[in-house]
Amino acid sequence: MTAKYFKYLLEFKRPSGTSRGVLLEKETFVLEVIDGNKKGIGECAVFRGLSFDDRPDYEEKLLWLCENIQKDSAALKSELKEFPSIWIGYEQAMLNLKYGKHLYFPGEFTEGQIPIIINGLIWMGNVDYMEEQIREKLEKGFHCIKLKIGVDWKSEHKVLQELREKFSKDQLELRVDANGGFTKEEAINVLQQLSDLDIHSIEQPIKAGNWSDMAALCAKTPTPIALDEELIGIIDYKEKEQLLEAINPQYIILKPSLVGGFSGSDEWIRLADEQKIGWWITSALESNIGLNAIAQYTFTKHSKLPQGLGTGGLFTNNFDNHLELIGERLLFKA
Repeated sequence: MTAKYFKYLLEFKRPSGTSRGVLLEKETFVLEVIDGNKKGIGECAVFRGLSFDDRPDYEEKLLWLCENIQKDSAALKSELKEFPSIWIGYEQAMLNLKYGKHLYFPGEFTEGQIPIIINGLIWMGNVDYMEEQIREKLEKGFHCIKLKIGVDWKSEHKVLQELREKFSKDQLELRVDANGGFTKEEAINVLQQLSDLDIHSIEQPIKAGNWSDMAALCAKTPTPIALDEELIGIIDYKEKEQLLEAINPQYIILKPSLVGGFSGSDEWIRLADEQKIGWWITSALESNIGLNAIAQYTFTKHSKLPQGLGTGGLFTNNFDNHLELIGERLLFKA
């Protein structure tokens, strides 16, 4: 068995605004594992500026994996524990090697029988741009919309108010993602304003790493809080357990490429279920390769909540797409 990788730059169709700035392109790496006449493909979707493994020795570690691909998975996992996006690329490649074609987790989803319901993501921008995206999602039949906030709260709040005036919480579920954009003091006021609008939840209202402040917010919040960036870099199972016990959030958001791959996500889900904490799965600007694998994995978890998966439509030079979006229903196509 041998392995190789190549770097690939995904180019955005339109500059995409986040609380960390505007993204023009997204770097990723494709891993290929070859065994005889079989080949498995996975994506090592490092997220510069956010990934725990955004390090100078990233490609060095990727090359190490290719040179040591014959080692057993336990040894590789131990070596790659601080490189979750490389580990998930390995997980994907080995699953694809096993099942072939474009399969990672074959089942009812990949047989085209059951779709995954996803939320519609609204990117940051001026009010007109955000409203344009919202109209498009509503026309396509989305019942759950997620808005990025934390750049211009006054304008963002106005958009949410207008939405809620038109659609009740029973008609439209609204989620927001602050990406740590507020201080604790600001967050207290924002949480109340969101509650007044029947907002489903807010992701990461304050910056990650402030466990005591986040715990205080979660204990009294009128709007459910979901941890997102807070999970990144927490590797040890016991530390994961301690984080959830200390903060006791209402939800956690799992980005497999950032939180230890499929096996790491399984650990978070097990702990969350034990502590009666809700969760859903979100992609993190992967190409169609990683997105396909993450969607297949997500289906196996049988969550009843709308998931935060992308559709592969953000980039001008993406790989072949084996997912199809019809309204809010994400389907697999062979």
